[in-house]
Amino acid sequence: MKLKIWSDQSFLPSDFNHAEILIPFWGKNHEDCSSPHASIFDQYMQLGHEFFEMTGIEQADLAIMPGKWEQVILNSKAHALALEFAKQADQSGKQVVIFFWSDYGDALKIANANAIIFRTSLYRSKKKDSEFAMPAWSEDFVMTYLDGKLPVRPKGKKPKVGFCGFAEAITPQILTKDYIKRALHFLGFWKGKMRPPLREKALKILAKNGQIDTNFIIRKSFQGGALNKDGTINPTLMNKVRQEYLQNLIESDYILCARGVGNYSYRLYETLCCGKIPVFIDTDCVLPYNFEIDWRKYCVWVDIKELPFIAEKIAEFHDAISPQDFLELQYQCRQFWGEWLSPEGFFQKIHLHFKH
Repeated sequence: MKLKIWSDQSFLPSDFNHAEILIPFWGKNHEDCSSPHASIFDQYMQLGHEFFEMTGIEQADLAIMPGKWEQVILNSKAHALALEFAKQADQSGKQVVIFFWSDYGDALKIANANAIIFRTSLYRSKKKDSEFAMPAWSEDFVMTYLDGKLPVRPKGKKPKVGFCGFAEAITPQILTKDYIKRALHFLGFWKGKMRPPLREKALKILAKNGQIDTNFIIRKSFQGGALNKDGTINPTLMNKVRQEYLQNLIESDYILCARGVGNYSYRLYETLCCGKIPVFIDTDCVLPYNFEIDWRKYCVWVDIKELPFIAEKIAEFHDAISPQDFLELQYQCRQFWGEWLSPEGFFQKIHLHFKH
């Protein structure tokens, strides 16, 4: 189904990035060429005209907010322009669609009450009918680094669980610090970002269980320190970090995927992209296209309450799957990502949200 969309660059400050859905019409946003994310939307850039037609406001099915909401809400000029855009769409009887890629999970204050919002971070228990989950996008690892060859592994005797990323050591001091932060946040005295020590607890449980082979690379900082404080990238270090991350994916059967500061896992989408099986810890999450897709078909699903038994759940899943089904599931994970979660896959099917 081809949707007719309307947007207007005059409602966006000239130095602001536009929403990714508009890339086929307005071009790619500026991206550091040394960033691993520079090629994310190349395929969508070529295919987007097959999914959408840019029209005037009167002919359009939807009005696309031109700015990325994570930028708009931090700039008074951009916010004022966004309100004017929403007002014009409302006067023409058009529903506004907003894209919000952020760790922020609380309710948004949107001028247009009928706006549809796509977000990376959501909670099932708080979700509004007009809110939907969107993926977090990285480069296509298979096409970018592996010449299009999926790194499929045969089933081994024991499940090999991988993780490469930032995690703090679980100590009484860290737990005490976390409890204090949460108490101060609840009382309104601390407004910093909080990431629950969920992945640390899971890593510790898995490392101690003899039913699991582990393949962990624990980093002391986000992106292994390849991101400078001013937001620029250290190209040499970034390339090293990404190669180590990819190798960890290739050499593992399952990948631990747990939320970070936001209530979603970036690693979940990268894992599926590489045809690996996610061990997904559900923390009241909302996942893309969960109204169409049974996500449990592609994951070892672990409810947050089941965290103490995460190793047993992985071992049980691994024991129950046949060698042939294990191979087939890896191909299915990759196919699922390509058809539903890649930028071109997500936008091709985005029309399905509007019947809900």
